[in-house]
Amino acid sequence: MHLLKNNEKFPAITVANEDGLLAIGGDLSVERLIYAYKHGIFPWYDASQPVLWWSPDPRMVLFPENLKVSKSMKQVLRKDEFEVTFNKDFPAVIEACAQIKREGQDDTWITPGMIKQYTKLHDLDYAHSVEVWQNKELVGGLYGIYLKDKQVFCGESMFARVSNASKVGFIKLVEKLRAQGVKLIDCQVYTKHLESLGAEEISRNKFLEYLVS
Repeated sequence: MHLLKNNEKFPAITVANEDGLLAIGGDLSVERLIYAYKHGIFPWYDASQPVLWWSPDPRMVLFPENLKVSKSMKQVLRKDEFEVTFNKDFPAVIEACAQIKREGQDDTWITPGMIKQYTKLHDLDYAHSVEVWQNKELVGGLYGIYLKDKQVFCGESMFARVSNASKVGFIKLVEKLRAQGVKLIDCQVYTKHLESLGAEEISRNKFLEYLVS
């Protein structure tokens, strides 16, 4: 396994192990993070671990035109119970994503250091947030990295404090990105929930083609 020094470049993506782990260590500088996302790499680790860098194969992605909205979700959207905003309160969204309890996870992978650096990315217009409000209270949301020059959005995390809130935010984001001509939404790894929304697995090589085009 490749151990990174702070100023060292990533190894060739082909050396990632079968789980997609590419390298360990290095820093979370803004420059490294931007380089990583533009080359199909993302950090994912918890507070007890060093920085872990991943590039899984296959890759879970959603082509915006393939978004699936269930009948029940269409009814929720018609009721207009939620207000959805974009980049209105990035700090609150990432903090909520860090605090939410998740099944099978004892600790958050969104560490204080990560929150600090992604907030810097937000200030540079790379990290974007979606806020979902109900009765003027933040009840759901998500954030990710928007590579506008590549027309790719890399989803990072979402949270919901009431039923369907994060789904509404995700659907509204996909609709907005589709209207802006985004080609692909990176969902990183497979989950049944993402599959139900229309996401699918493609090879890492195919995914990387969208980043170099």
